[in-house]
Amino acid sequence: MGDTRLEPVVLSEAERLTLESWAKRRSTAQGLAVRAHIVLACANGWNNTAVAARFGVGRDTVRRWRTRFLARRLDGLADEPRPGCQCPKSSARVTSAFLVECTGSSDERDRRRPQPTRVQTTSDISADDYGI
Repeated sequence: MGDTRLEPVVLSEAERLTLESWAKRRSTAQGLAVRAHIVLACANGWNNTAVAARFGVGRDTVRRWRTRFLARRLDGLADEPRPGCQCPKSSARVTSAFLVECTGSSDERDRRRPQPTRVQTTSDISADDYGI
């Protein structure tokens, strides 16, 4: 199954134990578990096509994780930040918006939403209201 053109993946004992742990643990993120399985299969001498078929991923996916592991070892298997907006709202912006909402002028609040009407309770109603 090995391909002589591929750089072999050689694992230290600690790396093998860590990858096996990631692959077996239920609390591991699914993506990380698949990456661990891919690297373990590559370390066992499987070529990219065989690993891709075994785990239901593309050959490019296997190539990507093999290459990243060889370049950065275990750190290479971690998720990288994705492009675009990292956080829709920072906690400071949320707090600021909340304070403006709560402390805005009453005229401003009245225009944006109607004030609830007061509901009468039994203590507000007297016997005189019913002619008793």
